Amino acid sequence: MSNGQPKRSKRSSLRERKFYQMDFYRTGDAIRCQITDNSHVRLGLGHLSNFTGPTPRITLDRKSRRPRDCEGWYGLWLISDRAKSVFEAVDPEAFSFLACDVDVQNGVWDGPRYWFCDVRRFLDAVDEERSKLEIGISDDPAARDFGQKCYDFFGDVELVFKEELVGDAHVFRMAHAELRIICDQVLKDAWKSAGLRGVLFEDASYLPMLTLPRRRKASPSR
Repeated sequence: MSNGQPKRSKRSSLRERKFYQMDFYRTGDAIRCQITDNSHVRLGLGHLSNFTGPTPRITLDRKSRRPRDCEGWYGLWLISDRAKSVFEAVDPEAFSFLACDVDVQNGVWDGPRYWFCDVRRFLDAVDEERSKLEIGISDDPAARDFGQKCYDFFGDVELVFKEELVGDAHVFRMAHAELRIICDQVLKDAWKSAGLRGVLFEDASYLPMLTLPRRRKASPSR
């Protein structure tokens, strides 16, 4: 954490909510599938709530593994019926959903229904003084936040959130790092209790260095 951070008692620390970054399994083969029959459909971050086209159809390669309860799909999630039930039970206002049909190439799908899922809640809740991360200005003209403040997740990152700004929310996107999805212990526990698979919960108070291509210029670490 940054120098000069006030010391907190052990008792007050124990009362603080734990937050996690939600990510996907990094092992095993990716599912091999594509959207078919709706070639004009364009799905992406922030578009599900306003989608009015026909139901997208997912066609799985017959040699592909079956989708887990949650899979990444170009900025969206592909989730099972039971994952949708957990999300709706814990924090229904945080998500938007779009049903999709599932086919298997030269076969028959006998699995559960799947949905595209988007986390639509954005919160500007990072305590920048107590967190450790790089803060800069997006210099990617293709990005939605071009010219605006952004967070860079390079090096070791430690996130502290202002709980008064998070409030009753159990899951949200970070306002200045929209691809990063944060949840609290309530959502993590509900996911685990339901026996769901496909999501990693990484302690947001310490996120070790990632080796992803840098796409933004950021100011020196705080």
